[in-house]
Amino acid sequence: MADAAWCENFERDVMDIKGKTALVTGGAIRVGKTLTLALARAGANVVINYNTSSAEAEQTVAEAEALGVRGMAVQADVSDAAQVQALVQRANQAFGGVDVLVNNASLFQKTPIPTDDFSAWHKVTGILINGTFYCANAVAPHMLEHGGVIINMIDLSAWEPWHDFSGHVVGKAGLWALTKQLALDLAPRVRVNAVCPGPALPPPNYTPERIARTARKTMLGRWGTPEDMADAVMFLIGAEYITAEVIVVDGGERYGHRKSEEA
Repeated sequence: MADAAWCENFERDVMDIKGKTALVTGGAIRVGKTLTLALARAGANVVINYNTSSAEAEQTVAEAEALGVRGMAVQADVSDAAQVQALVQRANQAFGGVDVLVNNASLFQKTPIPTDDFSAWHKVTGILINGTFYCANAVAPHMLEHGGVIINMIDLSAWEPWHDFSGHVVGKAGLWALTKQLALDLAPRVRVNAVCPGPALPPPNYTPERIARTARKTMLGRWGTPEDMADAVMFLIGAEYITAEVIVVDGGERYGHRKSEEA
C-alpha cells in the first residue's frame, strides 16, 4: 500500500505543459523559432526573447497565438544581467512566472588567437555562459516554489575544439558544465538538461558542396531538421526522472568521421 500511495503522489507532480509558460532565448528565428512553436503546439504560452530580430519575433508570436496560446516578444541582450531581470519580470507580470526555460541564444562568431581585440570573446562567452546563468538565476525563485524545467542548447564543440572559434567552444563547454551545476543546485524541484544539436540548418555562407560534405560526416548520411531538435527538447521536458544529462541529436556526426577514415 505504501508503494501505491507513493506512486499516486508522484503522478500528481508530473508537469503538464499545457497552460504553463515557456521562455525561449533566441526564440524568434532558425532552430529557436521551431522550439518556440513546438512548445506552443503542446499548449504552453510562450515568451520569445530576441536581441535584434524584432520583426521575426513578432511573426513568431503571431504563429504561436494561431495555435491557441498566448505569446509575447521581449527584446533583451541576455549577456546583460539587468536586461535579463527586466525580461523575466515582464514574463512574470504577464503570465505569473516562467515554468520552462530554454537557453537557446548564441552568437556564432570567430574568436581567433592571438588577438588584440577581445570584444568578440566577451560577446560570445557573455551570451552563452553569463546569459544562461542570468536567465536561470532569474527564473529560479518561481521554479523552486512551483517546479520547473531548464533546457540548455549546446553543440559538439563542448567536447572538441573548433579552429578559430575559441569563444564558442569554451562557451558551449561552459554551458554543459553549467547544466550539471544548475541541476545539482536546483534539485529536486527543477530539472536541468541539455540538447546537443548536430547539423540542422546550414549557415547562409554554406555552399552546396559544403552542405553535402557535412551530411557525409554523419552516420546517417544526411542533415537533421529543427524539428528533430524540438523533439529532444520536448522529450526532456516530459522525462521526469532525467536531470543533469545531455541528448546528442546529430545523426552520429560525433563519431561519423570513423566511417570516412575507413574509406
